[in-house]
Amino acid sequence: MPTPSTTAQAIIYNRVPRVTADFWLIKLMAVTMGETAADYLNVQMGLGLTATSLIMSAVLALALAWQFAQKRYVPAAYWLSVVLISIVGTLITDNLVDNFHVPLLDTTIAFSLALALTFLLWFRTEGTLSIHSIFTDRREAFYWLAILFTFALGTAAGDLVAEQFALGYLATGILFGMIIVSLTIGYFFLGLDPILGFWLVYILTRPLGASLGDLLSQPVRYGGLGLGTITTSAIFLAAIVLIVIFMSLRHEGEEIDQGRVVQDL
Repeated sequence: MPTPSTTAQAIIYNRVPRVTADFWLIKLMAVTMGETAADYLNVQMGLGLTATSLIMSAVLALALAWQFAQKRYVPAAYWLSVVLISIVGTLITDNLVDNFHVPLLDTTIAFSLALALTFLLWFRTEGTLSIHSIFTDRREAFYWLAILFTFALGTAAGDLVAEQFALGYLATGILFGMIIVSLTIGYFFLGLDPILGFWLVYILTRPLGASLGDLLSQPVRYGGLGLGTITTSAIFLAAIVLIVIFMSLRHEGEEIDQGRVVQDL
């Protein structure tokens, strides 16, 4: 018979993946596909920004409901949410710029402030911004809100540099890639704070991926390689699916390392 002093043990799991090389690879592919898929739905399918935004926001809401229901990291649910939030983040910026004629510089500043406010509220509420302890619904809500703003900010910043500063897709991609490399060096060799470094790179992979997507999909006369949005999206979607399958198989043997034991008194 259990005694009143007996404690039950339970395992709670981190709901987001470890930050590994394949994490960054699939994240880059997701943001690249987010750029080309948004363009395909908006332009090639003729849905328009408003209809595309409403449809994809509804699909994202369903995906996030699935993600929140897992209470642990499940690769398929997590990365589906990342791909969809990448598309929606792109559409938010595109709506502000194209439909409401908000300058790119203003949108970049606005989303920077929105992201900073999200981090401030997250830290004041939870006492940490660590992605290694996303164990509750509230922390996960802050996490996904921050992710949304990083995609919207990355889209605005990337378009600002590529279009308004007229660097072009290739030069913009190289620029943001070099910044990411410098941050990586700072993390591994110069003591850059890991949380700050993570979020900076997370923001910057968005314009890097967008530049790559535009470079591959846009017509040659606009500085692209002319593959088109359908082909480019299909290539990156196939790559994402294969990597998610690989991550799912590997995750089955690692899941316990994602959790921690808590006492239910």
